[in-house]
Amino acid sequence: MKAVLIFTLMAVALSGPLAAQRNCASFSYQQEAFKKDPSLAAKAGSIETFARQQINTSNRLDGAGTIIKIPVVVHILYHLPSEKITDAQVQSQLTALNKCFRRQNADSNNTPARFKALAADCEIEFQLAISDPKKKYTSGIIRKYTPILRWESDDKMKFAAAMGDDAWDPKSYLNIWVCNLEQVAGYSSVMGGPENLDGIVLGFQAFGTNNSSEYNMGKTGVHEVGHWLGLKHLWGDTDCGDDGIADTPKQAWYNIDCPSGIRITCGNGPNGDMYMNYMDFTSDACMNLFTQGQKARMRSSFDPGGARNSILSSKGLNTPLIFESPLPEADPKWLEPRMYPNPAINELTLDLSYDPRWMGKTIFISNLQGQSVMNVVITSKIQKIDLTKFKPGMYFLAAKKDDGESLKQKFIKL
Repeated sequence: MKAVLIFTLMAVALSGPLAAQRNCASFSYQQEAFKKDPSLAAKAGSIETFARQQINTSNRLDGAGTIIKIPVVVHILYHLPSEKITDAQVQSQLTALNKCFRRQNADSNNTPARFKALAADCEIEFQLAISDPKKKYTSGIIRKYTPILRWESDDKMKFAAAMGDDAWDPKSYLNIWVCNLEQVAGYSSVMGGPENLDGIVLGFQAFGTNNSSEYNMGKTGVHEVGHWLGLKHLWGDTDCGDDGIADTPKQAWYNIDCPSGIRITCGNGPNGDMYMNYMDFTSDACMNLFTQGQKARMRSSFDPGGARNSILSSKGLNTPLIFESPLPEADPKWLEPRMYPNPAINELTLDLSYDPRWMGKTIFISNLQGQSVMNVVITSKIQKIDLTKFKPGMYFLAAKKDDGESLKQKFIKL
């Protein structure tokens, strides 16, 4: 009965707006990945075993003052001009990551006395890359127009072929994709999973410091990077589950909004839930710590043989060998198919530059009686159609993409 009640409450919470809770999709994403590739679950288990062994040994990269610096590349996928977020917004997310992982955030003073001794400076920092995989200069920020209006947590944003942007080598960079993400605030890849999927994804509404009501301090990014470095949700994603960290109390499920006082669940008295931990679902203003155990778990992934060890050899923060600034990608003139001139005399032009997925599709042209007049395979973003053999009159043009979007236009031949 208790499990049924918890499931019901979870379903209700997930059906509400994003502001109702953090709505991280990392666990469901992980479970789906395990279904698709059962060997990935075994690999994840091996990574977890390695981490636990490392935490209990002295051969660790956790000496005081040993700062791990992670090169970051931010892929911004925008459709509307308002989604072309600024350098300042990107930097605000990096600042939030650094302050939270170094325990330099002002609200660290809000950690309750009962947990203060457990709070950790993780000694992990994040910097925008200055050298790309080809050792060319980079700002660490990629802005790319996409015809996709909204994205789901299915990794398509991680591929240029799907109108997203390809990952940089995850052995050397933390990839962060920012896009108009449906339903969820963000999610992380599975540690040890396919390299071309490695990184975290954040919705515009949860990226950096912004004006969204509950999540305006960049801590969704902190939460997802925690996953990227091997942390689980505090409740182990099950009733009174285990996150594998000794100094985080068990708790019944996630907490939302801004709880107060001691909330005892799963027999975790006298201190109760650690709802101010970054790996819970509470509001940004109420999250303020990673624990010493979480620090050890994250840093173990950088140990020799660890899943993130190669980051320590990254050249992403080295002075680039080639100072050749990449040319900005030109935005399309239109955000939908444009046809001109209309009426037309000898030639019709169809501008499809906003969406290259039209390439290779067939245009069907019919007359007013519904009879097929011509079929044209799209071979260019600016497709020319010869009308010299058409009789004067009205015609209909139609095409369809693989995603189901249809193109229907009518034109007049003079």
